[in-house]
Amino acid sequence: MKGMTDERERQKMNQTNVPIYLLSGFLGSGKTTLLTGLLEQWQAQGLKAAVIMNELGDINLDGQMVGDDVPMSEMLSGCICCTIRSDLSLEIKTLIETHKPDVIVIESTGAANPMEIMDGVTEAALYCRIELQSVITVVDGPELLQRSRSGKGKTFKLMREQIRCATRLLLNKADKLAPEELVEAQQLLREMNTVAPVMTTVRCKVEDWAFLNGQAEDVVQLSAVHNQDTGSQHGHHEEHHHHHTHEHVMVMTHYMNGPVDSVAFEEFLKGLPDNVYRAKGIVSFSDTASRFLFQYAYRETDFIRITPQGEVNDVAVFIGEHFSKDVLLEQLRTVERQADHSTE
Repeated sequence: MKGMTDERERQKMNQTNVPIYLLSGFLGSGKTTLLTGLLEQWQAQGLKAAVIMNELGDINLDGQMVGDDVPMSEMLSGCICCTIRSDLSLEIKTLIETHKPDVIVIESTGAANPMEIMDGVTEAALYCRIELQSVITVVDGPELLQRSRSGKGKTFKLMREQIRCATRLLLNKADKLAPEELVEAQQLLREMNTVAPVMTTVRCKVEDWAFLNGQAEDVVQLSAVHNQDTGSQHGHHEEHHHHHTHEHVMVMTHYMNGPVDSVAFEEFLKGLPDNVYRAKGIVSFSDTASRFLFQYAYRETDFIRITPQGEVNDVAVFIGEHFSKDVLLEQLRTVERQADHSTE
């Protein structure tokens, strides 16, 4: 009976966005240990997880920690945020089409900047229904203190960026810190990221998996909420946008419910708040009968007319800090409603 229940939940998940979790953290911080724990939690809930692992070298040694029953894509010989970033969206698309997972987790190399990876992940939203659910950064406590005391160098700058971009922080190796050092490390994290909750761990042992917003129950419950919605398919995705409204570095993905007016959409982009740094996607215009790829960065917008090959979603993705997803979503709905009224 349990197997039938799990299968029903999987079928529900396939009707909604596939949540993606990004694991970040400096080399040796404990990301792979956390990954194995997450996989065990999802498996216990009957959810099918898939993994993308990135290594700078030619061999993925950490991949040996992942069971053979877990679909895994290896991205080797380069950093996922630079030399092979363009491959990431293809890997996500292939995993979804081939294995139909309920959830995907990406473990990046310790040399990666999460903001660049987030940008790469959102590219996949053009081709398949996904949602970047959480960026979890594992912090090596003793290493953080050592690097901060020197206060210089590219390594500390990268570590600071990984902390700054997180929606959840794990302060790991707490057993190697004296009580006053633990307090110092916690204060450092709060200075670098004032919003993300912090959990102190030893060997990435998580007592409450709900803290990571990656526990399987939430994924299943989200799926159930979506499927209880009696509205259009567009309505299913609207529910998903309300998560993580107040997190530090934010990504919002919105699947359009149809063509929109080109003038209204351009005005919407011009009015984006300063704390929305990037926007991109594919949109159909009702007044031109064409589809366009759009890119927005620091108040500059480009539109390129396209003729997609295969099924490509009309979607808009926004990346920034501390912006209100609710306000942005309501503005998009207004643009959509204007298009609906113009066709009546």
